[in-house]
Amino acid sequence: MKIKKTTNPFIAAFAGLKILFTTERNFQIHIIVAILAIIACIIFQVKTYEWLIVLAMIGLVLTAEALNTSIEYICNHVCPDIHPTIKKIKDIAAAAVLICAITSVIIGLIIFLPYIYNFLSPYL
Repeated sequence: MKIKKTTNPFIAAFAGLKILFTTERNFQIHIIVAILAIIACIIFQVKTYEWLIVLAMIGLVLTAEALNTSIEYICNHVCPDIHPTIKKIKDIAAAAVLICAITSVIIGLIIFLPYIYNFLSPYL
C-alpha cells in the first residue's frame, strides 16, 4: 500500500526555517554571525576557496542548531518532565552545536586574521 504525501517537502522545510527564525534565539544569533562573516568576506575580498570554507561552516553551524532544536522538541514531546537521560541527550546535542561553533570561530580566525592584520598594519 502506497502512502500519499500530503505535504510538499519544500513547504515543510520552509515552515521549519520559519520556526527557527522566529522562535529560536540561538539560531537568530548564528544568523547574525553568519551575516557578519559574509560581510567580512565581501569587505576583505577573500579568495574563492575561503568563501567556500566560510559558507560551508555557516551551513554546518546552522544545520547543527536546527538538528539540536529538533532533538529538543522530540525530547520535550516524549518526556515533558525532567529526566536524567533526556538531559544527557539534550546536553550532547547542544555540545555538538558548540563544537561546530568553536570550530567555525577557529577557522574564521585563520581566514580573517591575516586580512585584518594587512588592513591595520599601516596604522600599527
